[in-house]
Amino acid sequence: MSANPDTLVVCEPDESLRAGTAASRRGPASHAKFLGGSIILLIGSVFVSLANFGYNIGVARMLGPADFSHAAAAVTILMLVSAITLAFQLVCTKLLAKEETVAGKAAVYQRLRKRAWAMGIGLGVFMVLASSVLTAYLRLSSPWIIILLAVGLTIYVPLGVKRGGLQGTCRFRAFSWNMAVEAILKFVGAMVLIELGFGVLGAVAAISVSVALAYCLPDGAGELRGPVVPAQPAPVGEAMQAIVFFVGQVIISNIDILMVKHFFRPEVAGLYAAIALVGRLLYFGAWSIVSAMFPVSAEAKDEGGGGGRPLLALPLLMVTAMSVVFVLFLAAFPEVVFRSLFGTHFPAAIGGLNLLLSMNAAATGTYAIAVVLITYEMSRRIANTGWLQLVVSGLIAAGISWFHSTLLEVIIVQQVLRLLLLLAVSYPFIKTWATSGRRLHEAATARY
Repeated sequence: MSANPDTLVVCEPDESLRAGTAASRRGPASHAKFLGGSIILLIGSVFVSLANFGYNIGVARMLGPADFSHAAAAVTILMLVSAITLAFQLVCTKLLAKEETVAGKAAVYQRLRKRAWAMGIGLGVFMVLASSVLTAYLRLSSPWIIILLAVGLTIYVPLGVKRGGLQGTCRFRAFSWNMAVEAILKFVGAMVLIELGFGVLGAVAAISVSVALAYCLPDGAGELRGPVVPAQPAPVGEAMQAIVFFVGQVIISNIDILMVKHFFRPEVAGLYAAIALVGRLLYFGAWSIVSAMFPVSAEAKDEGGGGGRPLLALPLLMVTAMSVVFVLFLAAFPEVVFRSLFGTHFPAAIGGLNLLLSMNAAATGTYAIAVVLITYEMSRRIANTGWLQLVVSGLIAAGISWFHSTLLEVIIVQQVLRLLLLLAVSYPFIKTWATSGRRLHEAATARY
């Protein structure tokens, strides 16, 4: 969220597809590949989400709101830094999907892995040096929270390249299992260490240990680690595109927790982290669909323009339906969900809990739909929507800085700006579909 090395799904057209037409390559094969990968990742996402929820809920129940806010802040820092990890993963995925030879794939993989290790070591050293500053700003209980987290960050960046290798060669089972094992180890390790009396430090240490073990897992992709061969440098535009996208993504998805941690008391910050955690479940499910769509869309040819549109309709419909059902469920059973997940340590009968949960879930669903459109466009060409997302992420940070008198105000700021982002990224697609429909109508009219 490990792999069966004997079960490989390589994303390369077979000989019969190469002999076929471009349309046939884009049609049933691409849809079957997307559906197969999506099903595998959705199943894996269930286990990963359960393990991640188990970690967060277990930590929340065992530590209480105040100490949970410290652990949540550490996890959020990891998620913010994961912009670099995910950028490496996305670049690796896209370049491997486009390479036609095993030697070319190996060259890309090894080149990116070396750069990721250099970046990871640099980040780890920086986090250690900045530990006292971060501890003071976030009101953490100990600088060792940041120091322990720095160990995991060092390995987390190259782990992105490893997962990009799995995703880019469509080893969806291995990709899903790798993330699942990390989440399970994090959950079990945290519960054991907290029970032994290590508290917040045990919860953070479990994160770093799980990342290290996930990196060491075998993946059955030995051809990517073959002899070093000359490689073409990764296109600067592709790398910058991925970095911009994921920097914007992690800021939009996580900056609110850190800012609430800074502006509110630890108990209130812990409560907000719990509310945000419920919404994260929806985004995890949506991202598994996006992860399956991306390499298939990147590989598909777009001859004649618009040939890949069917690859967008299905994931867009799936994410939209998932979001609607999730929001309605939370609106119907808010206190039951909250008390069942977090127990008596967290006050479920707070004023406006229903609204807080529903609004947060709606904001998450709005953003998830926007992400489907952004990543589809990225897979087809160098897109500018990533920059727009980065701007919106900055506006969210600024908006929360100005409007944070209540938790509801914090959520409203995010909902308004995420809705504007969705409208902005939807406009090019709506315009294209409207133009295509008008052309078809004119062509049909001209025949009569």
